[in-house]
Amino acid sequence: METIAEYIKKGRPDAWRAELRKSMKAKERTSLERVVMPEQDPNVRNKNIEEVNFGITEEMAVVEAHRCLDCPEPTCTIGCPVGIDIPHFIKKIESKDFLGAAAVIKQTNALPAVCGRVCPQEKQCELQCFYTQKLHKPAIAIGNLERFAADYERNSGKMSVPAIAESNGIKVAVVGSGPSGLAAAGDLAKMGYDVTVFEALHEIGGVLKYGIPEFRLPNDIVDVEIENMRKMGVKFRTDFIVGKTASFEDLREQGYQAFFVGSGAGLPKFMNIPGENFNGIFSSNEYLTRINLMKAAYDDYDTPVLEGKNVAVVGGGNTAMDSVRTSKRLGAKRSMIIYRRSIEEMPARVEEVHHAQAEEIEFMNLHNPVEYYADENGRVNRMRVQKMELGEPDASGRRRPIPIEGSEFDIDVDLVVVAVGVSPNPIVPASLKDLKMTDWGTIVVDKETMQSSIPDIFAGGDIVRGGATVILAMGDGRTAAVGIDQYIQEKVKAN
Repeated sequence: METIAEYIKKGRPDAWRAELRKSMKAKERTSLERVVMPEQDPNVRNKNIEEVNFGITEEMAVVEAHRCLDCPEPTCTIGCPVGIDIPHFIKKIESKDFLGAAAVIKQTNALPAVCGRVCPQEKQCELQCFYTQKLHKPAIAIGNLERFAADYERNSGKMSVPAIAESNGIKVAVVGSGPSGLAAAGDLAKMGYDVTVFEALHEIGGVLKYGIPEFRLPNDIVDVEIENMRKMGVKFRTDFIVGKTASFEDLREQGYQAFFVGSGAGLPKFMNIPGENFNGIFSSNEYLTRINLMKAAYDDYDTPVLEGKNVAVVGGGNTAMDSVRTSKRLGAKRSMIIYRRSIEEMPARVEEVHHAQAEEIEFMNLHNPVEYYADENGRVNRMRVQKMELGEPDASGRRRPIPIEGSEFDIDVDLVVVAVGVSPNPIVPASLKDLKMTDWGTIVVDKETMQSSIPDIFAGGDIVRGGATVILAMGDGRTAAVGIDQYIQEKVKAN
């Protein structure tokens, strides 16, 4: 294998990059340790809803950026669903052009401060980093650097607006203001389209607002990025359910030439086991929406949520981690994760699992609930769980959990949150009889354009995938924006 120095010599001949490479040899760069982001003390943060991670300082950002080898064929970009020029923005940070770094990111990412906080970089760009693939060392902290650049720009008071093409006067509707809808809206606005986003709830942001706790993604961070989109010309209408408040045909009559559907997967799944309808058993959607969007944790709001002292959260994904960590912050004495597979097979981000463990969350892996019991008032007070063992891998590639006969036992609980998945929102499909759907209730699209069986309707995110990360949903939105542009321009030429 070539040495790192030889690999670097094949890099792009840009003078400014060459000067940066001369300032620190590859061997020196690879000897640097990955910068660790500071965070709140676990025994303090598990009692408040302030953001856990503090972010990295300017000095830390520059040091981390120095680690980047500026690969001639950067594999990290392959792992980014929205196509950020990762080496370019990192080198901007290395040269202390922090606003320039933010500008590079915003060329392809409408929500950099959001993505820097919640994207699973360890499974995407950082997984493809040269350090990970070839050196078997910790990857460049791409997510932390993205967050730093976005936060620096916001705190500087010099938020830039991406270049916007001259208005073409063509109206496009976006259904849903979650990650996929915002990404589609942002790119369409940059192309010069007249974009309106229709949101069913009273606040903009979709899952970014109702699904992710503020200790992981503060609402004001989301609000700032949405406000920047308003400056780009994107219009927002809340409390508007497309398919109910107005039909697609109504909107066509109002002049909308194309639609992007990013209505998400808001229909909760349950396990259909005895006692699941008892009071005190929530879906993760309801539990997190009441707390994150409707402020149930605050005394001065009128939308309370039941609080528990012994809380069990069923599931092993990020939503389960968000729910169980939230319960701890609401005063639970015992907060438990009940998950039928091992901790190594949890789909949640490694960081979220580590944070939960540090916050004294109890993990009951290889256990599965089989029945709930209630007190005389109908509130859950006990759950029966069964021990599991792992068999052969299933379709997901993970070893299949197998019940162990005779291993059942009871646990005292007074609140249960079921976080075992969601289904696509059915309102939009139900309003379009000619829309082709899968057996799982997702919209069938051409993956190259995200176009559905109805030519002027495109879709992406959870309504297509059934469940996706923020960044994958945003990638769908960007792909759809290009597809919509092609569709409209072909129509214009035909007429």
